[in-house]
Amino acid sequence: MALSSAASAKNKTLIVVESPSKAKTINKYLGRDYMVFASVGHIKDLPKKEIGLDFDNHYEPRYEVISGKEKVVRQLKKLAGEANDILIATDPDREGEAIAWHIANEVDFSRKPVQRVLFNEITKNAILEAIQHPHQIDHSLVRSQQTRQGLDKIVGYKISPFLWNVVLRGLSAGRVQSVALRLICEREEEIQQFQPKEYWTIIADFTTASGESFSAKLVKINGEKADILNGEDAEKTASAILSKLYGVSSITPKEQQRKPPLPFTTSLLQQAASNQLGFGSKKTMRIAQQLYEGIEIGAEGATGLITYMRTDSTRVSAEAVQQAEQFITQSYGTEYRGSVKAAKSSKKTQDAHEAVRPTLVSHTPDAMKRYLSSDQYKLYELIWKRFLASQMAPARIEQTRVEVSDHDKQFLFRAGGSKVLFPGFLKVYNEQKELDYEARKSTRDEEEKEQIVQLPQKISVHEKLNLDNLDKKQSFTRPPARYSEASLVKELDNYGIGRPSTYAGIFSTLQDRRYVELQKKKILPTELGRDVSLILVANFPDIFNVKFTAYMENELDKVATGEDEYEEVLDSFYKPLEAALSVRKNDPLLPQNNDAETCDKCGKGRMIIKWTASGKFLGCSNYPSCKNIKPLASSKVKPRQTGIRCPGCEDGSMVLRNGRFGPFLSCSTYPDCETILKLDKQRRIEPPKTPPLETDLACPKCGAPLYLRRGKRGPWLGCSKFPKCRGRQAWGQLEPSIQHHWQAVMEEHEAEHPAITIRMLDGSPVNMNLSIDDIIASAEEKGLIDTEESEVQEQKKSVGS
Repeated sequence: MALSSAASAKNKTLIVVESPSKAKTINKYLGRDYMVFASVGHIKDLPKKEIGLDFDNHYEPRYEVISGKEKVVRQLKKLAGEANDILIATDPDREGEAIAWHIANEVDFSRKPVQRVLFNEITKNAILEAIQHPHQIDHSLVRSQQTRQGLDKIVGYKISPFLWNVVLRGLSAGRVQSVALRLICEREEEIQQFQPKEYWTIIADFTTASGESFSAKLVKINGEKADILNGEDAEKTASAILSKLYGVSSITPKEQQRKPPLPFTTSLLQQAASNQLGFGSKKTMRIAQQLYEGIEIGAEGATGLITYMRTDSTRVSAEAVQQAEQFITQSYGTEYRGSVKAAKSSKKTQDAHEAVRPTLVSHTPDAMKRYLSSDQYKLYELIWKRFLASQMAPARIEQTRVEVSDHDKQFLFRAGGSKVLFPGFLKVYNEQKELDYEARKSTRDEEEKEQIVQLPQKISVHEKLNLDNLDKKQSFTRPPARYSEASLVKELDNYGIGRPSTYAGIFSTLQDRRYVELQKKKILPTELGRDVSLILVANFPDIFNVKFTAYMENELDKVATGEDEYEEVLDSFYKPLEAALSVRKNDPLLPQNNDAETCDKCGKGRMIIKWTASGKFLGCSNYPSCKNIKPLASSKVKPRQTGIRCPGCEDGSMVLRNGRFGPFLSCSTYPDCETILKLDKQRRIEPPKTPPLETDLACPKCGAPLYLRRGKRGPWLGCSKFPKCRGRQAWGQLEPSIQHHWQAVMEEHEAEHPAITIRMLDGSPVNMNLSIDDIIASAEEKGLIDTEESEVQEQKKSVGS
């Protein structure tokens, strides 16, 4: 919590948490004997501008107080000095354990007992129970976090400079992100190389004697699979089919049990939120954190609605199971109660936390809806329904297969029907598409399932059928599917790469680095991303591969359990990397230049690819002796329509472009309209600001007029010659009469320049909380973007220029 300097912990127990909202929720349940203080995340970290590991002293990390956290540390030390004892209740994971360790080190001077408490859920019972059973900081878990951070630092500080030398300064590499990029690029390469194959399917419409109709698919010809590879074969087969008489050869009913799904792990939650709600992983985890830390629930006050959301366990507490049983019995009946067993944990599963579930099943989504934002409600409803379904009885489904053949058994048609005998968990969670997706091990493509049709009510074996219609359909085999955010998380999870705390940042990091982009909710590598991946894999094949990365994840888990040592794990990564760097530093492999032609000017060098901030070109390897250069076609990322109306001219639309400093939006009618909208680090649109007001007050540094602006902390004055002059005038030092005068002038100025509402082409306001990629995806779904037309317009512009 934000505390005044007068706040005191004298004769109290000091509880330190990370988040102010979490502090507020916990404070509600505790009496006057406790003081809850929020550190607002980490207070110490490795230095930003250096690697921070002592390679001559067992890789020992060197920490420093994070810039801007000095005041927090001072407050923390003051309160620790006053308190009777200290409890650290940071998040119950590796990162939270590391924060707890840093805090404990900072308050060690007080010589007070410092203990750790874990809150898997922010409810009164859980908090009071945890406080009664404190324990010591888990130093193995701290070491595990330090190992992960050390590995990531080594990659960043050793391989990023390699990329600067061979590609472009400012690029960066990541231990896990670079492997994810490799998967994305290799999938894209498969798609580009894919050769589609033609095939045909034949569907027949049959009618029974009672007049009921149904469709069936041709599956066998003369006892063999019906492989029809071209239109000519399809015509011949259809002619032969039409010459026959047909009847029902078999009816096979089969009752199946459809088991309820397991409750959410972090990975499954992110995938389901992406597939069903369209949420990115980062957004999902941000909203889940809010639900975990506490929401104001009317008279109940701040209440944590879900358990801790970073977990790879499907375990559920006995208390939660009992709650669910009572709710299911009261709401649906005893027959809907399930006897659900937790799934067997895999070797990589850390069973420290329960699955993601509601803290109280009685907090139904409908009851909570009025207290939640739209996105909070959608995610909470998803978690609540999934958990309740996991505790319910299996569904009973009758699957019926009807086979139709001619008298000679030359052609066999098949139709499948389905009937729900008992809905079980489907009463709450009937997301069959999601469950089918989760059951698939491969992310390459969707498995072709037998189409379910409405079978006749009256049908019997040997019954004669009329063939009413025959439909021949031409199809082509499809390339592997591009990754979505959901399927990328699924793939990494399948390989054992990354852990619950890391999934959310992987895609957003790749996107921020401009290595990938999102188009129609699918991830595509940019040209820069493909180049970086090719070079990293060529030069460090033993490091940037899925097996080695998964192996390192297992080593991190071993450090957490005390089975392995910090130094040994870093050694096993750093030594091979140093060996590879020593070989490749002065002789890098650049696959893009394998087929480089001889320079047509000097005849000695080769025309190799070189990179600049604005794109790529061919240059002679004999530079500077030979300065021959040639342009490369399409080295820039194509602009993309966004479906946003230009707020400047109202005639054009905003187009997503990439510049020297990253992505931005500009008007499609440029240069007639020069309106530009900036994007922040999360790729959200920054609202246009009111232009500054020029005053007659002189800059104290250069004498130029000062500009008056209104910031988060009130009015402020800065030199109009910025950035040449960085002079400022403190608003608080002005006389009250001058302040009143310029405040009045500023109000008139703001009235003349009102805030602009940015709108879509259909007139609806743009959701400024969404990333530009989500806005584009929504515009495509609404039909506001004609991709083909926009590409034609851009081609015309490029030809004209």
